[in-house]
Amino acid sequence: QVQLVESGGGLVQPGGSLRLSCAASGIIWRIDDMAWYRQAPGKQRELVAAIGSGGSTTIEDSVKGRFTISGDNGKRTVSLQMNSLKPEDTAVYYCKMIIKTAWDGPSLAYWGQGTQATVSE
Repeated sequence: QVQLVESGGGLVQPGGSLRLSCAASGIIWRIDDMAWYRQAPGKQRELVAAIGSGGSTTIEDSVKGRFTISGDNGKRTVSLQMNSLKPEDTAVYYCKMIIKTAWDGPSLAYWGQGTQATVSE
């Protein structure tokens, strides 16, 4: 059974920083892709940033230049460094990993439970 556990959310003032981390545990043969999504109240879940197994990254336009994603397949972790935070960044942040649990098995998406990040005075 694969589990993803996030940490690092909290309350921060506008202009501040937070670092989110996500660690995977369980039987994992290979991690293909890692990503962070967020969901604000009343809105759909949206992709924030993603990193492929080769290190290529995708960053959503509204956070470019402020957020950085990094991943370590060996340690089974992905992090999101969030700087210059704005009130509109307030959301529950979820990590997602595409994981194979066996060499001949399918690649499946696994999600963390979410961590709240609130940007407010």
